[in-house]
Amino acid sequence: MDNLSINERVLWSGAPRQGLMLRASDLLMIPFSLLWGGFALFWEYSVLSSGAPLVFRLWGIPFVLVGLYMVAGRFLVEAWQRAYTDYAVTDERIIIRSGIFKRRMKSLNLRAMGEFSLTENGKGEGTIAFGISPAGNMFSGLASWPGVEELPRFDTIADARKVYEVIRSAHSAAHHTRPFGQRLG
Repeated sequence: MDNLSINERVLWSGAPRQGLMLRASDLLMIPFSLLWGGFALFWEYSVLSSGAPLVFRLWGIPFVLVGLYMVAGRFLVEAWQRAYTDYAVTDERIIIRSGIFKRRMKSLNLRAMGEFSLTENGKGEGTIAFGISPAGNMFSGLASWPGVEELPRFDTIADARKVYEVIRSAHSAAHHTRPFGQRLG
């Protein structure tokens, strides 16, 4: 990790699981996307084969493109995003670097950090979310959905409980040390 302060130490670093994967939210999204994409293709085929006016032929194209993204493209985009994402825990902060075309770095100061939670599967892989998820956010599992703001998180990491304990220890230690120059009493 670059951009560390002089005395900052990396306690853990890693990356999300690589490759294509299914999430729990796909139980709803796959049937919906198949219906959407199927209807859009049916519409476009019907319009093209019936000799309908140009405006009707063009009208269906965006719906077909959205359907293709929902059926297959979102899996590819998410895998590509995860390939360009890495994480770190230091004794001062949580670091999340990501971005395909433009690298973005999110830094969460351990002293200012509030709630964080662990969601783990039976194989030890899991996700650590930093903050409180907005109630009713039906798109919280759609990491690659364009325009959906999500909580900062370490997504689909191996040995998630171990990493969670590293963060808990670092968070606790950060709250028990004084900032440089702060006086006692």
